[in-house]
Amino acid sequence: MPQESSHRVVVIVDENSNPFELGCATEVFGLHRPEIGGHLYDFRLCAAEPDTLMRDGFFTLTGVAGLEATEHADTLIVPNRPNVDTPRRPDVLDAIRTAHTRGARLVGFCSGAFTLAEAGVLDGRRATAHWQWADEFRTRFPQVDLQPDVLFVDDGDILTSAGSAAALDLGLHLVRRDHGAEIASSVSRRLVFAAHRDGGQRQFVERPVPDLRDESLAPVLAWAQQHLDTPLTVTALAARAAVSPATLHRRFQAQLGTTPLAWLTAERVTLACRLIELGERRFDVVARRTGLGTAANLRALMRRETGLTPTDYRRRFSPAPAG
Repeated sequence: MPQESSHRVVVIVDENSNPFELGCATEVFGLHRPEIGGHLYDFRLCAAEPDTLMRDGFFTLTGVAGLEATEHADTLIVPNRPNVDTPRRPDVLDAIRTAHTRGARLVGFCSGAFTLAEAGVLDGRRATAHWQWADEFRTRFPQVDLQPDVLFVDDGDILTSAGSAAALDLGLHLVRRDHGAEIASSVSRRLVFAAHRDGGQRQFVERPVPDLRDESLAPVLAWAQQHLDTPLTVTALAARAAVSPATLHRRFQAQLGTTPLAWLTAERVTLACRLIELGERRFDVVARRTGLGTAANLRALMRRETGLTPTDYRRRFSPAPAG
């Protein structure tokens, strides 16, 4: 169980900020979680003015700290709003630049990427934003490496997410990065939201919806998750779904934006992380129980998917051995 965290997450709320992303940040980073031992983060809201009118005048936010709260942020979530043409307040941009200079982690949800770009901290960096603003973003900020097809981009100390719901994807990714897959899974269960959504936002770009019978992958995905320790193949998944391998590939690409093999690998690595967190110290056993085969394969795929070797992951997230 985690101890009460000293890692401070601060959210800047600016005029016309979107309530949804503010709610996502509060839900992921701000709530007390007795099921896992308390608060994961020290969470604060701040604003440049004592009264801040939210998007479309839905309500006015009052009673939060001033921008001086950003001076103590370990993670700073920057404001977004639907009108990306209106420049941000200079004092908000100054607070973001100052936080970045002293080493704070910066997070932009949805149009928050515009705020980060306005502050000048995204120059030469990777980022994403909602697909409908991709062309405008590239025109205004050509020095930023925009990746419009993904749900979020983790560029180390600066992270950005795509459209509104992708704020949850990025939030859970940060929880996983800070506290491990087991804690992230617990948070996702409370949210009733997938701990990891495969694919990218190309799934959600507007296009005509064909009149087809239900071809949901949910049944075959649920079955595969219960059989990860077996030698699953794309052919086996296709047989389970009663379709050809080619048809299965098309459905994975259309519904998840990824391939069956890539999905299987990601699921197996996620399970490996959870086993290590739960105290399994024998990497050959982890490899066998997740279907990754050998400890060498486990090492290579965990490093590719998480950036950590199994040993590094165990050192960071697993319980200390008894005795």
